[in-house]
Amino acid sequence: MGDFDFLVGTWDVAHRRLAERHVGSNEWIPFPGTCVSHTFFDGAGSFDEWTFPTLGFSGATIRTFDSTTEQWSIYWADSRLGLVMPPVLGRFQAGVGRFYSDDDDHGRPVRCRLTWCDITPASARWEQAFSIDGERTWEPNWTMELTRRAAPR
Repeated sequence: MGDFDFLVGTWDVAHRRLAERHVGSNEWIPFPGTCVSHTFFDGAGSFDEWTFPTLGFSGATIRTFDSTTEQWSIYWADSRLGLVMPPVLGRFQAGVGRFYSDDDDHGRPVRCRLTWCDITPASARWEQAFSIDGERTWEPNWTMELTRRAAPR
């Protein structure tokens, strides 16, 4: 519990998304965003709202901690689809959070991995990667560099 307490607050986010997946592309598309995050259930839950002003949509993440399995379930929903996606599951170890799910990328089955790392009081990094070969290799396809906004004076 409390693994996502670091995220509470308001963040400016520098996003990069791979232009084309599964073809060996090195072209990244940058775009700005913001994140406002809260916890609930005394740290056993977390909620954030993400805005992507240049893309014309927003999203939300809901996380819940299962104390029996000691794993987080992370759910994503966005304003384009209006539905909650199946969760990724995982945990933090040695300051790095890794979360996995089986997914579909435009009709192609993929293994999805989300990673939270480089966490400080003022910054954090998130990465999404897909594997199409049973986790032998991973292709990062979306990264976020978060910078905490200073509290208003």
